[in-house]
Formats: sequence, C-alpha cells, structure tokens
Amino acid sequence: MTTRDRDDLAGAIYASSHLTGEFVLRSGAVSNEYFDKYRFEADPALLRDICAALAPLVPDGTEALAGLELGGVPIAAVLSQVTGLPAYFVRKQAKTYGTCQLAEGGAIEGKRLTVVEDVVTSGGQVVISCGDLRERGAIVEHALCVIDRESGGPAALADIGVELRPLFTMTELKRWSGAVPGGRDGGALSTQDEAAGEA
Repeated sequence: MTTRDRDDLAGAIYASSHLTGEFVLRSGAVSNEYFDKYRFEADPALLRDICAALAPLVPDGTEALAGLELGGVPIAAVLSQVTGLPAYFVRKQAKTYGTCQLAEGGAIEGKRLTVVEDVVTSGGQVVISCGDLRERGAIVEHALCVIDRESGGPAALADIGVELRPLFTMTELKRWSGAVPGGRDGGALSTQDEAAGEA
C-alpha cells in the first residue's frame, strides 16, 4: 500500500467514524468528540479496503483467523474472503448451551490462529482470548488490529508471546485528522472503547 493509499484509507476511516457532539464516556467524563469504530465496520466498501490492507500483515503459516466478539468478527469474515483463510468467531465466554463452544466455526485444537480485533487499547480482552484459545489447544502467536490506541496493548500481548500487528495507530489517524500538531483543527479523540468494553 503506497503512502497516498494509506493516507486515503486513514482519512476514510476517520471521516466515517469521527463524531462531534456531547458524549458521556465510560469514565464519566464528557467529550465533544467520539470515535465510533462500528461505523467503519458497517461500511461494506470501506471494510473491504481495510481488510485488503490488513491482508499483507497476516503472518505466514496462519491456518485460520480468529475474530474476537464483537468488533473482530466482521473484520475476520471479510479478511477471510480476501485471504482465502477460514475464520473462527471467538466469544468472550463459551456459551452454556448447544455445542458450548468458545470459538465457533470448527475445531481449533492444533490450529495456528491469527487473532483479529478492530481496536486494541490496553489489550486486556485480547490477552484473555488468546489464553482461552491456547487452553483449547490452538497455537496463537500473532494478532492483527485495525487501530492500536497505544495504551499498552502491544506490550501486554508481547508479555504472553503474542505479536500485535496494527494497520494504524491512533496517532496516525489523529495526524490525518489534525488532532496532533501539524494537522488542521486539534482536539482530543475519544473512542467507542471508552464507553463499552476495552480490547
């Protein structure tokens, strides 16, 4: 992906997901900006472009993708179409009925999985899910995400032997938007993670 293509994709993600108004965050703070990650996941053309850009980051030797509930699922599904790799869909907790599976889509024991998430913050849920998959016999050494919020996620995953490969950092999106020096309009950027579930 060329720099221009990368800039255009970052711009499209920002334009689709950046909201202005008054938003109460999970912390109780009020922000006049909000980054709703589900907006870029709900746009079919943009989601396919994102997954086409993610495809080269999929490690060699990956046997299947493991999309994490909820945001990682649509990304894993489309990335599966782009790469031809099968996709599994990973619950935060195994269901207590039917097949009682944690990962839907087939057997994961012995499979080399690459975990897929939309936005990674502290990495807490990704760490938990990687551990859950390993407990069930999967080999997990890599994770992909669209946006790394640079809040400790890569280090937390490295501590358990998982390399995080982000498509963008939040700094890169902010740079495109002008929310860091040299940009257009400045200002903080709050994200969906602060209101519901931190990855």
